Amino acid sequence: MEHRQLGKTDIQVSKICLGTMTYGEQNSESEAFEQLDYALANGVNFIDCAEMYPVPPKPETCGRTEEYIGNWLAQRGTREQVVLATKVTGRSSANSGVGHIRGGPRLSREQIFKACDDSLARLKTDYIDLYQVHWPERQANFFGQLGYEHGEDDGIDISETLSALQELVAAGKVRHIGLSNETPWGMHRYLRLAAHGNKPRVASIQNPYSLLNRTFEVGLAEMAIREQCGLLAYSPLAFGTLSGKYLGGAKPAGARLTLFERFQRYTGPRAVAATEAYVALAREFGLDPAQMALAFVTQQPFVTSNIIGATTMAQLRSNIASADITLSAEQLEAINRVHSESPNPAP
Repeated sequence: MEHRQLGKTDIQVSKICLGTMTYGEQNSESEAFEQLDYALANGVNFIDCAEMYPVPPKPETCGRTEEYIGNWLAQRGTREQVVLATKVTGRSSANSGVGHIRGGPRLSREQIFKACDDSLARLKTDYIDLYQVHWPERQANFFGQLGYEHGEDDGIDISETLSALQELVAAGKVRHIGLSNETPWGMHRYLRLAAHGNKPRVASIQNPYSLLNRTFEVGLAEMAIREQCGLLAYSPLAFGTLSGKYLGGAKPAGARLTLFERFQRYTGPRAVAATEAYVALAREFGLDPAQMALAFVTQQPFVTSNIIGATTMAQLRSNIASADITLSAEQLEAINRVHSESPNPAP
């Protein structure tokens, strides 16, 4: 398993990261332990979670993912073998689905301190390697929104959020910080404040990126490379749709889109048509469709690590094995032809 430098830090992370947002909902604790054991044994040293997980977020399950990981770290004694990443929930209204978190999460100093301490307790550790802002405090275009509509800036300023994160780093509770669901302006603002205010520099940005959503390439890819703030790509299989398992209206038992109707981001007519084209292309090349989709993401020069997720061990083994695939120039050209015919059908 290849390892890559996390930003400008001295940390090396595996190019495949284990995503865990199903732990506590679709996966039991014993299943989570089995996945974590297998990933670590196969060269994956990078684990990503969040205080609001599992997904979909609910008051009765909130924090359960971190608890499972904390129990695994404690029982296996593996804390020093992994790079542990988690996230503080961004601003949300009471009816947003995460309004139960701290009575409506904000990115203020007080709330960030509370969130970090609670995550540390659940994770059973004294420090977090990468602490990420899950989404911005301000109104911006993320979570599939392409157009930007400027609203009143009544949120917590980024400077306060970054200062709070600086205090956590100084206290030894956090080693490095990162962003998630952020825009080019947001990344630039964090980097500028760090450069001119002696504050911690963001090491990564965790945004969606897949064959169905390559919008990261438009403005953020150059930022990621030039600023050494690489992408931690999430939803690289577009909620599993790029495996082809949902084509033809299929509803596999236990699958995310079968269980939860709220996840429709990658199932529109254009997305389905593009998925059909990518699946056919993979089979033409003798590749597993899911592995081709993952290999494409991992191979991008602006990607630090590809966050895979699985509900079954068969899926996990296949996803991790995608790290051994390098797509040829011919295969990449064919993929780009499909993309040019149907660009970003599911942002």
